[in-house]
Amino acid sequence: MDVFQVANYKEYLFDTAKTIFGIDSPSGYYHAVVKEVEKIATGLGYKFEQIEKGCGIITIDGEDNSKTVMLSAHVDTLGLMVRSITSDGNLKFTKVGGPIMPTLDGEYCRIHTRDGRVYTGTIISESPAVHVHPDASTRTRDEDNMIVRIDEQVHNKEDVLNLGIQVGDYICYDPKTVVTESGFLKSRFIDDKGSVACLLTALKIMKEQGLKPQYKTKVFISVFEEVGHGASYIPSDVSEILAVDMGCIGLDLTCTEYDVSICAKDSGGPYDYDMTSKLIELAKENGLKYAVDIYPRYGSDVGAALHGGHNIKGGLIGPGVHASHGMERTHYSALENSINLILLYLGCKK
Repeated sequence: MDVFQVANYKEYLFDTAKTIFGIDSPSGYYHAVVKEVEKIATGLGYKFEQIEKGCGIITIDGEDNSKTVMLSAHVDTLGLMVRSITSDGNLKFTKVGGPIMPTLDGEYCRIHTRDGRVYTGTIISESPAVHVHPDASTRTRDEDNMIVRIDEQVHNKEDVLNLGIQVGDYICYDPKTVVTESGFLKSRFIDDKGSVACLLTALKIMKEQGLKPQYKTKVFISVFEEVGHGASYIPSDVSEILAVDMGCIGLDLTCTEYDVSICAKDSGGPYDYDMTSKLIELAKENGLKYAVDIYPRYGSDVGAALHGGHNIKGGLIGPGVHASHGMERTHYSALENSINLILLYLGCKK
Protein backbone atom coordinates (compact mmCIF):
# COMPACT_ATOMS: atom_id res chain seq x y z
CA MET A 1 0.00 0.00 0.00
CA ASP A 2 1.28 3.49 -0.89
CA VAL A 3 0.45 5.26 2.37
CA PHE A 4 1.92 8.69 1.52
CA GLN A 5 1.36 8.75 -2.27
CA VAL A 6 5.05 8.05 -2.80
CA ALA A 7 4.32 7.06 -6.41
CA ASN A 8 3.80 10.75 -7.17
CA TYR A 9 7.50 11.24 -6.35
CA LYS A 10 8.87 8.37 -8.43
CA GLU A 11 10.54 10.65 -10.97
CA TYR A 12 12.07 12.76 -8.20
CA LEU A 13 13.35 9.64 -6.43
CA PHE A 14 15.09 8.28 -9.52
CA ASP A 15 16.42 11.69 -10.59
CA THR A 16 17.88 12.20 -7.11
CA ALA A 17 19.40 8.74 -7.19
CA LYS A 18 21.01 9.35 -10.57
CA THR A 19 22.51 12.63 -9.35
CA ILE A 20 24.01 11.11 -6.22
CA PHE A 21 25.18 7.95 -7.96
CA GLY A 22 27.00 10.12 -10.51
CA ILE A 23 29.31 11.65 -7.88
CA ASP A 24 32.39 9.61 -6.93
CA SER A 25 32.47 9.06 -3.16
CA PRO A 26 34.42 6.08 -1.82
CA SER A 27 34.78 6.13 1.98
CA GLY A 28 36.64 9.29 2.98
CA TYR A 29 36.28 11.00 -0.42
CA TYR A 30 33.02 12.64 0.51
CA HIS A 31 33.35 16.36 -0.17
CA ALA A 32 31.44 16.69 -3.46
CA VAL A 33 28.62 14.29 -2.62
CA VAL A 34 27.98 15.81 0.83
CA LYS A 35 27.78 19.25 -0.80
CA GLU A 36 25.19 17.88 -3.21
CA VAL A 37 23.13 16.42 -0.35
CA GLU A 38 23.39 19.77 1.43
CA LYS A 39 22.17 21.55 -1.71
CA ILE A 40 19.17 19.24 -1.99
CA ALA A 41 18.27 19.43 1.71
CA THR A 42 18.60 23.20 2.03
CA GLY A 43 16.70 23.60 -1.24
CA LEU A 44 13.81 21.87 0.50
CA GLY A 45 14.13 24.29 3.42
CA TYR A 46 15.85 22.04 5.97
CA LYS A 47 18.74 22.91 8.24
CA PHE A 48 22.00 21.18 7.31
CA GLU A 49 25.28 21.02 9.18
CA GLN A 50 28.51 19.15 8.55
CA ILE A 51 30.54 17.78 11.45
CA GLU A 52 34.34 17.65 11.59
CA LYS A 53 34.34 14.01 10.53
CA GLY A 54 32.60 14.98 7.30
CA CYS A 55 29.17 13.49 7.97
CA GLY A 56 26.11 15.63 7.32
CA ILE A 57 23.17 16.19 9.68
CA ILE A 58 19.73 17.40 8.58
CA THR A 59 17.45 18.47 11.45
CA ILE A 60 13.64 18.51 11.46
CA ASP A 61 11.57 19.80 14.37
CA GLY A 62 8.95 17.41 15.73
CA GLU A 63 5.65 17.72 17.54
CA ASP A 64 7.64 16.86 20.68
CA ASN A 65 11.25 18.06 20.75
CA SER A 66 12.00 16.53 24.16
CA LYS A 67 13.18 13.38 22.37
CA THR A 68 15.47 13.08 19.34
CA VAL A 69 15.47 10.15 16.93
CA MET A 70 17.91 9.68 14.08
CA LEU A 71 17.72 8.19 10.60
CA SER A 72 21.08 7.15 9.20
CA ALA A 73 22.14 6.32 5.65
CA HIS A 74 25.60 6.32 4.15
CA VAL A 75 26.68 8.12 1.03
CA ASP A 76 30.16 6.57 0.96
CA THR A 77 30.77 3.73 -1.44
CA LEU A 78 33.30 1.05 -2.18
CA GLY A 79 36.38 2.05 -4.14
CA LEU A 80 40.13 1.70 -4.59
CA MET A 81 43.25 3.70 -3.76
CA VAL A 82 46.66 3.82 -5.44
CA ARG A 83 49.07 1.57 -3.53
CA SER A 84 52.07 1.84 -5.84
CA ILE A 85 53.16 2.65 -9.37
CA THR A 86 54.79 -0.10 -11.43
CA SER A 87 57.97 0.30 -13.46
CA ASP A 88 55.98 0.07 -16.70
CA GLY A 89 53.49 2.79 -15.73
CA ASN A 90 50.51 0.91 -14.33
CA LEU A 91 48.87 1.32 -10.92
CA LYS A 92 48.68 -1.25 -8.16
CA PHE A 93 45.85 -0.59 -5.76
CA THR A 94 44.32 -1.35 -2.38
CA LYS A 95 40.61 -1.79 -1.68
CA VAL A 96 38.48 0.80 0.09
CA GLY A 97 35.74 -1.25 1.69
CA GLY A 98 34.89 -4.71 0.40
CA PRO A 99 34.18 -4.88 -3.33
CA ILE A 100 33.86 -8.30 -4.96
CA MET A 101 37.12 -8.14 -6.88
CA PRO A 102 36.33 -10.44 -9.85
CA THR A 103 33.42 -8.13 -10.77
CA LEU A 104 35.89 -5.27 -11.28
CA ASP A 105 37.84 -6.94 -14.05
CA GLY A 106 37.36 -4.72 -17.11
CA GLU A 107 35.64 -1.85 -15.31
CA TYR A 108 36.36 1.73 -16.36
CA CYS A 109 37.55 4.04 -13.61
CA ARG A 110 38.71 7.55 -12.74
CA ILE A 111 41.88 8.45 -10.85
CA HIS A 112 41.50 11.61 -8.74
CA THR A 113 44.79 13.36 -7.92
CA ARG A 114 45.36 15.47 -4.83
CA ASP A 115 45.68 18.61 -6.97
CA GLY A 116 42.27 18.09 -8.59
CA ARG A 117 43.17 16.42 -11.88
CA VAL A 118 41.14 13.43 -13.06
CA TYR A 119 42.42 10.68 -15.36
CA THR A 120 40.53 7.73 -16.78
CA GLY A 121 41.64 4.12 -16.84
CA THR A 122 40.57 0.49 -16.79
CA ILE A 123 40.85 -2.08 -14.00
CA ILE A 124 42.28 -5.27 -15.53
CA SER A 125 43.98 -8.51 -14.67
CA GLU A 126 47.76 -8.70 -15.01
CA SER A 127 47.05 -11.54 -17.44
CA PRO A 128 44.54 -9.63 -19.60
CA ALA A 129 45.05 -11.15 -23.06
CA VAL A 130 43.80 -14.60 -24.00
CA HIS A 131 46.14 -14.62 -27.01
CA VAL A 132 49.15 -14.00 -24.78
CA HIS A 133 48.60 -15.32 -21.27
CA PRO A 134 47.84 -19.00 -20.67
CA ASP A 135 46.20 -18.10 -17.34
CA ALA A 136 44.08 -15.24 -18.74
CA SER A 137 40.83 -16.88 -17.66
CA THR A 138 42.09 -18.60 -14.50
CA ARG A 139 44.38 -16.08 -12.82
CA THR A 140 43.00 -14.90 -9.47
CA ARG A 141 41.24 -11.55 -9.60
CA ASP A 142 42.47 -9.78 -6.46
CA GLU A 143 44.63 -6.84 -5.41
CA ASP A 144 47.86 -8.76 -5.98
CA ASN A 145 46.96 -9.77 -9.54
CA MET A 146 45.16 -6.72 -10.92
CA ILE A 147 46.23 -3.27 -12.07
CA VAL A 148 44.81 -0.02 -13.38
CA ARG A 149 45.80 0.77 -16.97
CA ILE A 150 45.88 4.57 -17.33
CA ASP A 151 44.50 6.21 -20.48
CA GLU A 152 47.60 8.37 -20.98
CA GLN A 153 50.86 7.83 -22.83
CA VAL A 154 52.90 6.48 -19.94
CA HIS A 155 55.81 4.07 -20.29
CA ASN A 156 57.34 4.08 -16.82
CA LYS A 157 56.85 5.20 -13.24
CA GLU A 158 58.28 8.66 -13.88
CA ASP A 159 55.70 9.31 -16.63
CA VAL A 160 52.92 8.53 -14.16
CA LEU A 161 54.40 10.75 -11.45
CA ASN A 162 54.60 13.58 -13.98
CA LEU A 163 50.82 13.34 -14.37
CA GLY A 164 50.50 14.18 -10.68
CA ILE A 165 49.34 10.68 -9.76
CA GLN A 166 50.73 9.44 -6.48
CA VAL A 167 50.23 6.85 -3.78
CA GLY A 168 47.02 7.53 -1.85
CA ASP A 169 45.02 8.88 -4.79
CA TYR A 170 41.47 7.57 -5.05
CA ILE A 171 40.41 5.29 -7.88
CA CYS A 172 36.66 5.37 -8.50
CA TYR A 173 34.95 2.88 -10.78
CA ASP A 174 31.81 3.53 -12.79
CA PRO A 175 28.45 2.89 -11.09
CA LYS A 176 26.82 2.26 -14.51
CA THR A 177 23.45 3.48 -13.19
CA VAL A 178 20.38 2.52 -15.25
CA VAL A 179 16.66 2.86 -14.51
CA THR A 180 14.60 0.47 -16.64
CA GLU A 181 11.08 1.01 -17.94
CA SER A 182 10.03 -1.94 -15.78
CA GLY A 183 11.05 -0.05 -12.62
CA PHE A 184 14.41 -1.59 -11.82
CA LEU A 185 17.29 0.50 -10.56
CA LYS A 186 20.50 -1.31 -11.46
CA SER A 187 23.80 0.17 -10.45
CA ARG A 188 26.78 -0.22 -8.24
CA PHE A 189 26.46 1.49 -4.87
CA ILE A 190 22.72 1.10 -4.32
CA ASP A 191 24.27 0.18 -0.99
CA ASP A 192 23.65 2.78 0.21
CA LYS A 193 23.00 5.65 -2.14
CA GLY A 194 19.62 4.08 -2.87
CA SER A 195 18.68 4.63 0.76
CA VAL A 196 20.05 8.19 0.72
CA ALA A 197 17.74 8.89 -2.23
CA CYS A 198 14.86 7.37 -0.21
CA LEU A 199 15.57 9.68 2.74
CA LEU A 200 15.79 12.78 0.55
CA THR A 201 12.54 11.81 -1.15
CA ALA A 202 10.93 11.32 2.28
CA LEU A 203 12.05 14.85 3.19
CA LYS A 204 10.47 16.23 0.03
CA ILE A 205 7.22 14.41 0.78
CA MET A 206 7.23 15.78 4.33
CA LYS A 207 7.75 19.32 3.06
CA GLU A 208 5.16 19.21 0.28
CA GLN A 209 2.50 17.28 2.23
CA GLY A 210 2.98 19.30 5.42
CA LEU A 211 4.01 16.25 7.44
CA LYS A 212 5.67 16.68 10.81
CA PRO A 213 7.47 13.88 12.70
CA GLN A 214 6.37 12.93 16.18
CA TYR A 215 9.80 13.69 17.65
CA LYS A 216 12.71 15.91 16.73
CA THR A 217 14.45 14.07 13.90
CA LYS A 218 18.02 14.13 12.65
CA VAL A 219 19.00 12.61 9.31
CA PHE A 220 22.63 11.49 9.53
CA ILE A 221 24.53 11.20 6.24
CA SER A 222 27.44 8.89 7.02
CA VAL A 223 30.71 8.99 5.03
CA PHE A 224 32.74 6.14 6.56
CA GLU A 225 30.20 3.31 6.89
CA GLU A 226 31.87 0.97 4.40
CA VAL A 227 35.02 0.94 6.54
CA GLY A 228 33.17 0.39 9.81
CA HIS A 229 33.07 3.64 11.77
CA GLY A 230 30.48 5.75 9.97
CA ALA A 231 28.21 6.63 12.91
CA SER A 232 30.69 5.91 15.71
CA TYR A 233 30.04 9.55 16.61
CA ILE A 234 26.46 10.83 16.78
CA PRO A 235 24.91 13.90 18.45
CA SER A 236 24.50 13.45 22.20
CA ASP A 237 20.74 14.15 22.22
CA VAL A 238 19.91 11.13 20.00
CA SER A 239 18.15 8.30 21.86
CA GLU A 240 17.42 5.91 19.01
CA ILE A 241 18.71 5.29 15.47
CA LEU A 242 16.97 3.74 12.52
CA ALA A 243 19.65 2.82 10.00
CA VAL A 244 18.34 2.82 6.43
CA ASP A 245 20.61 0.48 4.53
CA MET A 246 20.23 -2.27 1.95
CA GLY A 247 18.32 -5.48 2.54
CA CYS A 248 20.05 -8.74 1.60
CA ILE A 249 18.79 -11.32 -0.88
CA GLY A 250 19.76 -14.99 -1.29
CA LEU A 251 20.12 -18.39 0.41
CA ASP A 252 17.31 -18.84 2.95
CA LEU A 253 16.52 -15.12 3.28
CA THR A 254 12.94 -14.03 2.51
CA CYS A 255 13.70 -10.50 1.24
CA THR A 256 13.25 -9.74 -2.47
CA GLU A 257 13.92 -6.74 -4.71
CA TYR A 258 10.34 -5.62 -4.09
CA ASP A 259 10.39 -5.56 -0.26
CA VAL A 260 11.46 -3.27 2.49
CA SER A 261 13.74 -5.36 4.69
CA ILE A 262 13.46 -5.31 8.47
CA CYS A 263 16.59 -6.81 9.99
CA ALA A 264 16.20 -8.56 13.34
CA LYS A 265 19.89 -9.45 13.78
CA ASP A 266 23.20 -9.04 11.97
CA SER A 267 26.88 -9.72 12.74
CA GLY A 268 26.72 -7.30 15.67
CA GLY A 269 23.83 -9.13 17.32
CA PRO A 270 20.09 -8.45 17.65
CA TYR A 271 18.59 -5.05 16.94
CA ASP A 272 16.40 -3.45 19.61
CA TYR A 273 13.45 -5.74 20.24
CA ASP A 274 10.84 -3.01 20.71
CA MET A 275 11.96 -1.02 17.67
CA THR A 276 12.00 -4.08 15.46
CA SER A 277 8.57 -5.18 16.70
CA LYS A 278 7.18 -1.69 16.05
CA LEU A 279 8.58 -1.67 12.51
CA ILE A 280 7.04 -5.07 11.77
CA GLU A 281 3.69 -3.93 13.18
CA LEU A 282 3.71 -0.71 11.13
CA ALA A 283 4.55 -2.58 7.94
CA LYS A 284 1.88 -5.19 8.57
CA GLU A 285 -0.87 -2.74 9.58
CA ASN A 286 -0.28 -0.52 6.55
CA GLY A 287 -0.09 -3.28 3.97
CA LEU A 288 3.53 -2.77 3.03
CA LYS A 289 5.48 -5.47 1.24
CA TYR A 290 8.15 -6.37 3.78
CA ALA A 291 10.45 -9.13 4.95
CA VAL A 292 12.08 -9.89 8.30
CA ASP A 293 15.52 -11.47 8.04
CA ILE A 294 18.83 -12.13 9.76
CA TYR A 295 22.08 -11.00 8.12
CA PRO A 296 25.14 -12.75 9.61
CA ARG A 297 27.59 -11.17 7.10
CA TYR A 298 26.45 -7.59 7.61
CA GLY A 299 26.96 -4.57 9.85
CA SER A 300 25.41 -1.10 9.96
CA ASP A 301 25.80 2.38 11.39
CA VAL A 302 23.77 1.26 14.41
CA GLY A 303 26.59 -1.14 15.28
CA ALA A 304 29.15 1.64 14.81
CA ALA A 305 27.20 3.90 17.17
CA LEU A 306 26.86 1.19 19.80
CA HIS A 307 30.56 0.33 19.59
CA GLY A 308 31.23 4.06 19.90
CA GLY A 309 29.67 3.90 23.37
CA HIS A 310 26.37 5.64 22.66
CA ASN A 311 23.36 4.93 24.86
CA ILE A 312 20.84 4.32 22.09
CA LYS A 313 18.30 1.89 20.73
CA GLY A 314 18.80 0.78 17.14
CA GLY A 315 16.85 -0.70 14.25
CA LEU A 316 17.59 -1.44 10.60
CA ILE A 317 15.47 -1.29 7.46
CA GLY A 318 16.14 -0.81 3.75
CA PRO A 319 15.19 -1.79 0.22
CA GLY A 320 16.00 -5.32 -0.90
CA VAL A 321 19.15 -5.25 -3.04
CA HIS A 322 20.38 -8.14 -5.16
CA ALA A 323 24.12 -8.90 -5.64
CA SER A 324 25.43 -6.60 -2.91
CA HIS A 325 28.95 -5.19 -3.37
CA GLY A 326 28.81 -6.34 -6.97
CA MET A 327 26.53 -5.25 -9.81
CA GLU A 328 23.52 -4.46 -7.65
CA ARG A 329 19.82 -4.16 -8.48
CA THR A 330 16.59 -3.23 -6.73
CA HIS A 331 13.07 -2.32 -7.83
CA TYR A 332 11.01 0.81 -7.36
CA SER A 333 8.62 -1.23 -5.18
CA ALA A 334 11.35 -1.79 -2.55
CA LEU A 335 12.22 1.90 -2.54
CA GLU A 336 8.56 2.92 -2.23
CA ASN A 337 7.94 0.49 0.64
CA SER A 338 11.09 1.78 2.38
CA ILE A 339 9.98 5.42 2.11
CA ASN A 340 6.54 4.55 3.47
CA LEU A 341 8.03 2.71 6.45
CA ILE A 342 10.42 5.61 7.15
CA LEU A 343 7.53 8.06 7.33
CA LEU A 344 5.40 5.68 9.40
CA TYR A 345 8.27 5.13 11.84
CA LEU A 346 8.62 8.89 12.27
CA GLY A 347 4.92 9.16 13.09
CA CYS A 348 4.43 11.84 10.45
CA LYS A 349 1.18 13.73 10.67
CA LYS A 350 -0.31 16.61 8.71
